[in-house]
Amino acid sequence: MKNFALVFVFVLISSGIVPAAGLNHKEQPAPSTLVITGVTIVDVEKSVLRKNCTLAVSGEKIQKISNQLNTDVPDGIRIIDGNGLFLIPGLIDAHVHYYDQATFGPMMIVNGVLFVRDMGNQTHEALALREKLNNREILGPEMIVTGSVLDGNPPAIPQISIPCKTPEEGREAVRKQVGAGVDQIKVYSGLQKDVFLAIADEAYKLGIKPVGHIPESIYIEDAAKAGLKSAEHLFGIGKIIAKLLGDSMNLTTKGMGTDVPYFLRLNDVKREEFREVLKRISHTGMHVCPTLVVFKHGAHYKEIFSGKYPMLEYTSPMMKGMWKSIWGNQPVDIIVPKLLSPMQEVVKELHMCGIPLMIGTDLLCPGVIAGYSVHEEMALWQDAGISPAEILRSATVIPAKFMAVDNRLGTAAEGKTASFVLLRSNPLEDIRNTDQIESIVFRGRYFSRPDLDSLQQDVKKMCTQ
Repeated sequence: MKNFALVFVFVLISSGIVPAAGLNHKEQPAPSTLVITGVTIVDVEKSVLRKNCTLAVSGEKIQKISNQLNTDVPDGIRIIDGNGLFLIPGLIDAHVHYYDQATFGPMMIVNGVLFVRDMGNQTHEALALREKLNNREILGPEMIVTGSVLDGNPPAIPQISIPCKTPEEGREAVRKQVGAGVDQIKVYSGLQKDVFLAIADEAYKLGIKPVGHIPESIYIEDAAKAGLKSAEHLFGIGKIIAKLLGDSMNLTTKGMGTDVPYFLRLNDVKREEFREVLKRISHTGMHVCPTLVVFKHGAHYKEIFSGKYPMLEYTSPMMKGMWKSIWGNQPVDIIVPKLLSPMQEVVKELHMCGIPLMIGTDLLCPGVIAGYSVHEEMALWQDAGISPAEILRSATVIPAKFMAVDNRLGTAAEGKTASFVLLRSNPLEDIRNTDQIESIVFRGRYFSRPDLDSLQQDVKKMCTQ
């Protein structure tokens, strides 16, 4: 069997990354190369551990993975001892609103969240931010965007919305967004049914995924049949429960998530009937991004706004001000504290019925912390009874495929982007072990534990000054 180190050296020299013999090394740029030895790679697709691996990173790519333990590599290449460590692909947050670049970026990296989907901002702002992040002009995860949301008229959030009153206005909005360069089309709660159907149809014709809220005017089954590719926050599931109970739903465009109280009546429906509906939805290919963490923190607004809540030291004054301006005057909803448990049960049912799930946090909502809340969301799923292996897939390979970046992200393999996390404990035993981060490699750049601690302290200083 070929010596791994020699093969690696050949790859580096032939690519011009490591200077050949006789050249003055001081005149060459520092090589962005490293070798990780003895690491256990978590195969997220097969849910198995590949032990005693040696992994070579050159530039932004994983150049070689071998079971050879030979560490005879050239001078100038950093060697990382991976013994006792577990390597997972970088985590993905499938639902963020990326409004605070200075704190969000570092906190994402610190927590191993290396790719995000921004789900609502002014289109020009979202596109500019995507380019800055993806071109490494600012520190933070890679990103895809929806840009402005397509909503009814008047829209719920005018600042980031394109109001669509008629089917043709909806089609034109899709064409405008696609022409601008967004990655997906986000629909919102206030769309009339005929307008939503036109938007979904136009998106399908143009080869772009429609995603977002289930409009109040349509049942989730019909939205799925029409081609909505990802549904957010479990909106629409309550209407399934209502129909099974024989309750009539007023399909208007008023409000958002008005069916959510029906989660409290989940145990009043025949579970097999409920599952039959979910299985029909699964056949459409719709994904669901539950964002349970929003409902977890939604029961604690009083503590959040008083400043007596965990992790607030990593939230900027600007974000706290936004929280208070949007949510601070809302009356206490006695239902919210009761919702989390039945919602967790629904997430497990979705998984059991074959609906692909994606980890997302709805970053921007009160109490949700960049990066950190991805681990909170995963823990909520595990507490609901979903296995760590399945949860890890929903934070890596499933969203990577959904976002069409699985050719380079979502799994650790030769030729893929070197964006991964090194953990001190096995995440297949307990998903909470994903927060036992020893180091990060992000697009080939190595962040040691002291580097990550320094980033986090910098954020804390910015937020508490």
